Amino acid sequence: MKAEIHPDYADAKVHCSCGNEFMTRSTVNELRVELCNECHPFYTGRQKLVDTGGRVERFQRRYGKKGSRTKK
Repeated sequence: MKAEIHPDYADAKVHCSCGNEFMTRSTVNELRVELCNECHPFYTGRQKLVDTGGRVERFQRRYGKKGSRTKK
C-alpha cells in the first residue's frame, strides 16, 4: 500500500434519532443516523413507521380506511 494516501481511521461517536449513542470506528469523527440496533424494527420486533417527507401520511390519506364498505 502507498503511504500517506489513506484517510485516518479513528474512533467515531454515533448519535441516533432515538437518543442512543455509541462508539465505533470511521473516517469521520461524528455520525448522525435515523435508525440503530436499539430502534430498528428488525432487531426490536416492534413496528415503527419511519416517515420520510410525509410519505406515510400521504399514503394513509390516499388509501387509508374511510369507512367500511360491506355488501348487504
